[in-house]
Amino acid sequence: MTPASPPSVPRAHRAARVAVAMLFLTNGAILANLLPRYPQIKADLGLTNAQYGLAVASFPFGALMAGLAAGAIIRRFRSSRVAVAGTVLTGLGLLLAALAPSWAALAAMLFLAGGMDAITDVAQNAHGLRVQRLYGRSILNSFHALWSVGAVVGGLMGGLAAGLDVPRGLHLGLSALLFSCVSLTALRFLLPGPEPTDASGPDVHSEGASAKRGAGRLRLVLSMAALVLIASSGVLVEDAGMTWAAVYLSGTLGASVAVASFGYVALVGAQFIGRLFGDRLVDRFGQRAVARTGGLLAALGMGGALLFPSVPATIVGFAFAGFGVATLVPAAMHGADELPGLRPGTGLTVVSWLMRMGFLLSPPVVGLIADAAGLRLGLLVVPLAGGLVMALAGVLSAKRVTAPRGD
Repeated sequence: MTPASPPSVPRAHRAARVAVAMLFLTNGAILANLLPRYPQIKADLGLTNAQYGLAVASFPFGALMAGLAAGAIIRRFRSSRVAVAGTVLTGLGLLLAALAPSWAALAAMLFLAGGMDAITDVAQNAHGLRVQRLYGRSILNSFHALWSVGAVVGGLMGGLAAGLDVPRGLHLGLSALLFSCVSLTALRFLLPGPEPTDASGPDVHSEGASAKRGAGRLRLVLSMAALVLIASSGVLVEDAGMTWAAVYLSGTLGASVAVASFGYVALVGAQFIGRLFGDRLVDRFGQRAVARTGGLLAALGMGGALLFPSVPATIVGFAFAGFGVATLVPAAMHGADELPGLRPGTGLTVVSWLMRMGFLLSPPVVGLIADAAGLRLGLLVVPLAGGLVMALAGVLSAKRVTAPRGD
């Protein structure tokens, strides 16, 4: 994590950095509060694994539908206001999902919450990049690490509430109120003024540039596809912990609802540690080696837990998986932003949007496999994702990472 801000950084900029960090923390905590309640929601509504998976997939589907509108909304209303408003609406959507009386209502509310979460995610990252430019050095990774802290805090809150049998409406209502207040307080300290307008990039439509792009089009497409798959693998592993860890631990392995929450907590906690040290590891060994090692850890850790099933082994397996995928999404985004023939930011936008397909497809695919052959077999997607990363990591840089273009 980046060291504390030096004295030369103006106080207003330091305050904005703390405020953005709080937005990331609340974003991680709000959804994580609901996850330990999923097994009870599934049981109360009498859902099959496939129905449950389809309902949960409404969250990433809403995010996919809303993601492309985020830029226009931010330009119209400013990233600071959009991030805070999105936080409040996400909390409201998750509260209504917890109280849903039917499968259709659950899916609809998760769709709403997913759309708001996607807009919040883009807005808080956009504002974080504004603050980073003022600092003149990278601080974005520290924000994502705090998202993981928020997810752990939210998972623990949700697990405790489930273990104490706190009514879902009361629990999620207090969670939404608490984190909405945090985000509204942060709004006071975010950067003022409209979003900066970037200067136009190089003319990629010139004859020379077009010829150069056309010559390497196939390689560009294949590289982009590999980067999307790497990012999606990280997303798939994260989603397996979000959607299925508590269900597998409580339903298949017989853990209590409180203990079952530790599957996701272990994954996100280990992911935080990986992000905390990720920059140092990448600087020393390169993105390619770090990604391959991470894929190996995810494959061996979760594969071993599924081969020798037990509650402790599964929790440890999710921890290995979380640590292994910690740097995958940033690595894929950096690689996409460096692809030749694209304007700065174009590759990053494509990867960011397409990797949401992992969140969309993972729950129903695992659910269908679980209904046909058991959830233990369905969770094999985690070690398979680790193997895919190992196979595709060659597209990533083997050298020390440099600052992204435009920073």
